[in-house]
Formats: sequence, structure tokens, C-alpha cells
Amino acid sequence: MTVALQLTAMAARAGGSGDRPAVLVLPGGGYGRQADHEAEPVAEWLAGLGIHAFVLRYRVAPDRHPAPLEDAKQAMLRIRSGSHGLPVDPRRVGVLGFSAGGHLAATLSTAVATGSAELDVPAAVPDLTVLCYPVVSYTHAVHQGSVDNLLGESPPADLLTELSAELQVTTETPSAFVWHTADDAAVPVSHSLGYTAALLNAGVPAELHVFPEGRHGLGLADEQPGADQWPALCAGWLDRAGWTAS
Repeated sequence: MTVALQLTAMAARAGGSGDRPAVLVLPGGGYGRQADHEAEPVAEWLAGLGIHAFVLRYRVAPDRHPAPLEDAKQAMLRIRSGSHGLPVDPRRVGVLGFSAGGHLAATLSTAVATGSAELDVPAAVPDLTVLCYPVVSYTHAVHQGSVDNLLGESPPADLLTELSAELQVTTETPSAFVWHTADDAAVPVSHSLGYTAALLNAGVPAELHVFPEGRHGLGLADEQPGADQWPALCAGWLDRAGWTAS
């Protein structure tokens, strides 16, 4: 069955008329819903940096794995294809995800490890990754709601391992900017620590910021001292990668 992809584009507002980088935005919501404050407002921020942004409303419960991952892969292929009409540099297409959307972003970033017969996996893997208080592990300190919504009850152990992105990192995994708050009561900071450690151990560049305070689901964190620095820090990281309009 063919499912219509819910992908919304927002053009870069700076950077001239040439091909620009693009980022796929994956809002969180525990694989049960879509968090609006982690969607279009984030795309607006990226567009202001001179980056085309694409918000994906991927399938959630009652749809199960691999539906969200299939949606994310298809979205990456569409962004790179240019069929949306925006001048995208196909060699600079990244992904940014929050919470469960961060899990989807990390899973997409490590997709080469598991492969796919249906999709062009290398073309679907992003060129860089931004993870915001992500769910990463499905085997340690798990966010049970995300597991239940994505996999249902009593999923097999091998599938839990396959969907633990920190266990799937290779030297081919893209570099990442990661941030979390130390007192996140919903998704422990160990998820971000584990993914970053896996990247560094594989020789993949990574930048991690852990802020002392802040509830889960902050989004752009406008009103949270400390964590409100993450957009500027991320913009600096993207600028050093040559992705922004500055």
C-alpha cells in the first residue's frame, strides 16, 4: 500500500539563489503524536540560517515499525531528488529530531548498518545529524512509551538491539550535534551520552551539550535559561560545517 508522504517545505530566507543545504525536521511525540512546537517553528529557525527545511509528519501509532523509518527514508530521497522545486545541494542534506523524532533521526543516521532492500540506503542517510534530548537506546534506561508505540508489546530482543542507535554506529555514521538536560525526567541524559560516546569511539566527530536544568520537550527552549543557548550553539556548529548563510 502506498502512503502519501506528509512533507512540508520551507525555503531558506538567506544564502543567495544557488543550491542550499537542507534539513529534515522530525518532531517528537513518543511515536504516538506529533509535537507542533518541534515542527514548523524549528523549520522557521533553520530557514533564517539559510537552510531549506522540510518537516515530516511521519506515521505514528497505531502504525508500527518500520513505517516511521520508511517515511523518513522516502523524505530524504525526495529532498535529495529536487522534485519539491527548491534548489537543494544533494550533498548537504541533514536531519534534526526531537525526543522520539531524535530516535528516528539517529536510526536513520545508522541505517547503513542494517540496510534495506526496498530503498537506496546510502542516499537516505543524512550528511549530518542534530539530536535534541533524543530517545536513543531501546535496551537501557528505555522510554517505554516510545517502545510500546513503535513496536507493540513484547518485541523481540534482536529488534530492540537493532533499534538502539548507539549499538549501530559505524565509521560511516554522520557527525552529530547533540544536546540534553541533566535532569530530564522522561528520557535520561544517558541516551545522548551513549550515542555521543559511540560516535567518538568510531572516530566520528560529535559535539555534545548537557545543560543542568530543563524539562523534557523544550523545543527551541526560548524560556529555559541555559538550554536556550542550544540554537545559537547549533548554528555555530552548522556554520563551521559550511551550511549557514553567514
